[in-house]
Amino acid sequence: MTAARITAPVSIQDVVAGLPGPFQQRELAVVNDTVVRVAQLAGAFPWHHHDEDELFLCWDGEFRIELDGQDPVTLHPGELFVVPKGVRHRPVADRPAHTLLIERPETAQYGN
Repeated sequence: MTAARITAPVSIQDVVAGLPGPFQQRELAVVNDTVVRVAQLAGAFPWHHHDEDELFLCWDGEFRIELDGQDPVTLHPGELFVVPKGVRHRPVADRPAHTLLIERPETAQYGN
């Protein structure tokens, strides 16, 4: 699926079902200067940071975002949180969960 050329509705559930495994992302759509991605979370992702803000929207399951030097933020379905640019963080899911990410197309998954 090429996110830049969507001509029909995209089933997020179908994309989620087709993800090959933990921390694998798929682009759903490109909107102006941002991209909407979906990813499966399972276990702990490596610590990293970005030079831009990163939005996490919990699609299903439950996960937390651990923030360097701060209390973790736990997200449930329908809740979102923005990690400010430059903040070292990592998502952690004790059981498989899925998140929608809204970020710039050039944002590297493992940070800067």
